[in-house]
Amino acid sequence: MREAVPQRLVAHAPVHTFAVRRGRVSTTQADAIERLWQRWGLDVDGRPLELAALFGPGVPVVLEVGSGMGEATAAAAAADPARGLLAVDVHTPGHGNLLKLVEAAGLTNVRVADGDARVLLERSLSPGSLDEVRVWFPDPWPKARHAGRRLVGPAFLTLVASRLRPGGLLHVATDWPAYARAVLAHVQDNPGLELLPGDGPRGPRPATRFERRGLAAGRPPHDLFARRR
Repeated sequence: MREAVPQRLVAHAPVHTFAVRRGRVSTTQADAIERLWQRWGLDVDGRPLELAALFGPGVPVVLEVGSGMGEATAAAAAADPARGLLAVDVHTPGHGNLLKLVEAAGLTNVRVADGDARVLLERSLSPGSLDEVRVWFPDPWPKARHAGRRLVGPAFLTLVASRLRPGGLLHVATDWPAYARAVLAHVQDNPGLELLPGDGPRGPRPATRFERRGLAAGRPPHDLFARRR
């Protein structure tokens, strides 16, 4: 039986970019984790991952950082069955909810990872192994004194660029204008990334729960796309 709340491998990080949101795991979420984790889940422990073993040889893989409750993740995977989607988060109820959605929709191209995305990128994924990295509505850390805790900064972007294949896509979405401006500046300063104009090459993004909250509060989303040089 998988532990409901496994140990997190985050000690390497000098600054935490997220707050662990374990929350209350519902009965159905716990059931999904119990039944489906061995099949579709993995713990981020620093060991190398063989993406071909997870998704099949030659299948391009998308990494989604911060999948939340998984609604947008499942919708994106259903709309793009030719690519594998590796969703990483630290939110145990979200893991269970995403597994429920994957099972209900009969999806075979989703894997759910529990742990720190930086550990996954740095230690478990090989250079040039990803087709796309998505960071949709990361924790905005809106107070000025907390801005240094934001995930998408220079070091993170350099790591992401190294794991994308040449021509691979980065897609960041946020509803905090200051965060969007900072991401834009960081991408422009990164020699491994090329900023893309417009709405990006892959069509509309499924609406997320955080996006709907932002819209209700009067904060429209900002989507930024970049390509690995």
